[in-house]
Amino acid sequence: MRLTKENLKKYYRHENFINRDLSWVEFNRRVLEEALNPDLPLLDKIKFISIFFSNLDEFYMIRVAGIKDQIVAKISEPTIDGLTPVEEIKYIEKEVRPMINTIYELWKNQIVPELKENNVHIMSIDKLSKEEQKYLSEYFNKEIYPVLTPLAFDPGRPFPYISNLSLSFAVLIRMSNGVKHFARVKVPGILPRLIKIDDIIKPVKKGTNGQFSIKYVWLDDLIKKNIQTLFPGLEILEVQRFRITRDTDMEIQEDEADDLLEVIEENIRQRRFGSVVRLEVEKDMPEFMLQTLIENLEITNDDLHIIDGPLGLSKVMMLYDLPLHHLKEKPFHPAIPAKFEEKDENIFTILSKGDTYLHHPYDSFTPVVDFVKQASKDPDVLAIKQTLYRVGANSPIVKYLIEAAERGKQVAVLVELKARFDEENNIFWARELEKAGVHVVYGLVGLKTHCKMTMVVRKELEGVKRYVHLGTGNYNPSTAKLYTDIGLFTTDPEICADVSEVFNFLTGYSEQRKYRHLFVSPINTRQSFLKLIEREIDNVASGNEGRLIFKMNSLVDPMLIASLYEASKRGVKIDLILRGICCLIPQVPGLSDNIRVTSIVGRFLEHSRAFYFFNNGKEEIYLSSADLMPRNLDRRVEVTFPVYDEKIKKEIIEKLLYAGIKDNQKARVMLPNGKYVFNRPVLIEEKINLQEFLMNNASGKIHKIVRREKVK
Repeated sequence: MRLTKENLKKYYRHENFINRDLSWVEFNRRVLEEALNPDLPLLDKIKFISIFFSNLDEFYMIRVAGIKDQIVAKISEPTIDGLTPVEEIKYIEKEVRPMINTIYELWKNQIVPELKENNVHIMSIDKLSKEEQKYLSEYFNKEIYPVLTPLAFDPGRPFPYISNLSLSFAVLIRMSNGVKHFARVKVPGILPRLIKIDDIIKPVKKGTNGQFSIKYVWLDDLIKKNIQTLFPGLEILEVQRFRITRDTDMEIQEDEADDLLEVIEENIRQRRFGSVVRLEVEKDMPEFMLQTLIENLEITNDDLHIIDGPLGLSKVMMLYDLPLHHLKEKPFHPAIPAKFEEKDENIFTILSKGDTYLHHPYDSFTPVVDFVKQASKDPDVLAIKQTLYRVGANSPIVKYLIEAAERGKQVAVLVELKARFDEENNIFWARELEKAGVHVVYGLVGLKTHCKMTMVVRKELEGVKRYVHLGTGNYNPSTAKLYTDIGLFTTDPEICADVSEVFNFLTGYSEQRKYRHLFVSPINTRQSFLKLIEREIDNVASGNEGRLIFKMNSLVDPMLIASLYEASKRGVKIDLILRGICCLIPQVPGLSDNIRVTSIVGRFLEHSRAFYFFNNGKEEIYLSSADLMPRNLDRRVEVTFPVYDEKIKKEIIEKLLYAGIKDNQKARVMLPNGKYVFNRPVLIEEKINLQEFLMNNASGKIHKIVRREKVK
């Protein structure tokens, strides 16, 4: 069976696909479930509440905004799952609104009372002592009042600009002549959303029972309490909070751009003026104020979310930093593999001994930083080449690249300016690198460069040698503590040659279509995966076994989904470990009987991409920066790379993939209707939590292997 588009077309039917955005909503429901988990410590529940709302904000800024743009453009053509843009919005709102209500009930009825039980009090100002109210009033006058700017709305002053995700007050005032006016007051985003009263009045004190005790008030509550000071002599009739979400997806016409840097900078400036796609308001806001906002923000009632609780709960992440360790999961510190602790050997001697892999955050990211650091200082290093997608603030890697250039080494860096919401940060680093003489490339026209590659070229006794690091995640030490990713160091001459040629494609001109070992998007990734899936089908047809295990963030690509349906029908056993979006429908008789989909949402963000092919017992593993989505396969530069070292291969198969399949603590199993249920242990089945298992089996600890079943 050849997996061609023509042969797979029979699967392109609405009932065989789940809507991409509704699948994402189900992912965020799994985040919500973590916040609801009674076994999770209190501050970790708060962390997941914050993540839920941060996710939702971005979803509305990008995905919902895009769907609404289609509706405005009168696009009614359904997607492959059969939903039109109008239908999609209705389904999204139907699913999202009850979830928001659930999480606010959780906040009000469980989180706040449990915080109080642990001597963390989020107070109503009216319930504070007179002394505390006095100090707060003085704090308001000194620290907050000067920052506030009331903006009037009348025939002489247009409706004020409202910035994205900002919290504001809609204020109705009455003049001495009886005329009513509308005004807006923005809650400053530069101030902490929760004000620690003890910082204003006196040092943090012990509670009556000897425990830590602290009090907070909401910044917006304090502003509301003192809002009369902004309108002296006027009568305030109504003060109501609201928050808006704007369309922030940038339309970049790169083919018309003379300077990509200038285009990105201009788009960042324009992003703040995107159309409003969501309005959140307090539940008590009067109808006439609602209509004033709806009319002037140019939205409809369908864009309105009425909230019973504090708006913008993503900001409660600050509570996670409280020094209350008994309210958090046990601390975990990444381990540095023993081979990198050898004091008498430099990193190049270590890497010359064979391939090395790091599994973050279980393995420390330090060896990756040290790789660039030592390369910047080593007199025998001639050149360093690297791709940077999301580097973060205060990047040590950028610092060492700059030092390398200052020492006269050839340094070439591709900084992807189009990394969403990291554009400004990346522009800053690109300019800093250029100042030091680094050869900086901003990306390719029409493509995002998402691959994670570093190459060091070193002069040695045997001649020039290349050292390469390939990864599934960003070169960002901060997120490497939170995201699960895999990095591979290799000196394999042919893989290094492939990496050199990818860098030449990125920095120069190249029409190369074939690589020795790498799959490279947008050139050959989809076709390479199709060939490997086809091989499993052929093996089953020959009376042998067929087995696939794919771990990634999202599965969206219709052609690859169709190929997995075909493989399932032909008897290939398939496990998909997908954190987020899955447009494939598993466990449908006659279509996907042999496909099982699980999703793991836990302490760390599952981000690694690993692909297993049984290959008649000659097992193969590929790691990748790419998910199986059209954007990764067609509109990004991505690299998928093989693992050849047998020991590394075995560890990935058994400690990651099979342990992931058997997770019965944090894994959910996808049902044919797109919903997920927990994968619970049965009878005497061993309890397995993938992330706990990997923390307990990090480098330097006794390694336990999860046994894998025989392929049948």
